[in-house]
Amino acid sequence: MKLSPEQAQSVLRNLRFRGGLITAVVCDSKTKEVLMVAHQNREAVVRTLTEGRMYFWSRERKKLWLKGESSGHFQLLVRLFIDCDGDAILYHVRQLGGACHEGYRSCFHREVRGGKVRIIGRKVFDPSKVYGKLG
Repeated sequence: MKLSPEQAQSVLRNLRFRGGLITAVVCDSKTKEVLMVAHQNREAVVRTLTEGRMYFWSRERKKLWLKGESSGHFQLLVRLFIDCDGDAILYHVRQLGGACHEGYRSCFHREVRGGKVRIIGRKVFDPSKVYGKLG
């Protein structure tokens, strides 16, 4: 899905950014599995909508980033939904490779069971081969 710059600006008028950011929830368009949650500034939203690939704002690095720019594991925009307050966006994407920088398909690969945190996901790629040494 790609919108014209004018259409993207029309969507922006429906959004409420808090501290310059909006919450972005990203899920698989077919399975509806939540892949990740991140933040976007206005530029990230516009570039996502006009280019059809997911962009986010890194609060830690204080810069715009294209999901997949290092790994090749891009997220291609399929649909989007805006919540009732206009302060969160739910994106449905086609995920290429894994969404998690730790090598899992989803960032939500841990579950609390019996008061203990357990890994329930399986790795779909080796992060050391994709990113080199992390940390």
